[in-house]
Amino acid sequence: MTDRALSVVRAGVLTTVQDLGRSGHAHLGVPRSGALDRPAAALVNRLVGNPPEAAVLETTLNGCALRPRSAVTAAVGGAPCPVTVDGRPVAWGAPVRVPAGAVLDVGTAVSGVRGYVAFDGGVGVEPVLGSRSTDLLSGLGPPPLTDGTVLPLGTPTGLHACVDVAPQPSPPAELVLRVTPGPRDDWFTPEALRVFTSRAYRVSSASNRIGLRTEGPALERALTGELASEGMVLGAVQVPPDGRPVVFLADHPTTGGYPVIAVVRAADLPAAAQATPGTPIRFVAVRRR
Repeated sequence: MTDRALSVVRAGVLTTVQDLGRSGHAHLGVPRSGALDRPAAALVNRLVGNPPEAAVLETTLNGCALRPRSAVTAAVGGAPCPVTVDGRPVAWGAPVRVPAGAVLDVGTAVSGVRGYVAFDGGVGVEPVLGSRSTDLLSGLGPPPLTDGTVLPLGTPTGLHACVDVAPQPSPPAELVLRVTPGPRDDWFTPEALRVFTSRAYRVSSASNRIGLRTEGPALERALTGELASEGMVLGAVQVPPDGRPVVFLADHPTTGGYPVIAVVRAADLPAAAQATPGTPIRFVAVRRR
């Protein structure tokens, strides 16, 4: 029987298994998790013939290297990077055949932060609460990859796409995040609300899968008390005591006690996954729907 598995030769700084996440468990304190750049993950799945819910690998900055035990079709997308098979350059953003025992090397990102690697059949680790995603906050799902890890692969379900290269958006030179004010914007001074949507921020190097942290002007509170913990949603812009906004991403806590000044539109969050430290950020207020 064909050995549908791969070995991790080089794990990279942070490589995790991700899919569409664990929706519907926030009331139990379980974050959604899942791929931060969902369009990029969906595209590499489509390129190898997988359904959108198949699990992929999400790399961070310096990629990873993998050795399949049987021949597989793979695709690499997300942050642009060099890709090789046994040292020979192959296409990024297109399906590539990787022979059994060959090393697929996903190199350091040329721009952006997170790469996505799909294999026909998907990564076949056991699901937890309906998802194969690694959750860095709760610890659910498989741990981040380490050198020597062996990952099972599922059975291919269809033909891969016949394309030379699939178009993908470039990582942002400036991150524009549309926000709906509230629910706790009344906890901030009128000047803080003006600063939030008119002054420039930058992506902090302290950002991670839990939240995109910012550097820039501090937002002054009108109320100095403390909130009781309340539910937090994906894209919530929470303001901790230092006054610098934090945009909650896929592994964010499901409750929090710092006031939420606004919520980012879901369509703008994939770009946040690819914004490198130092990238300028503009928060743009939009009307409630």
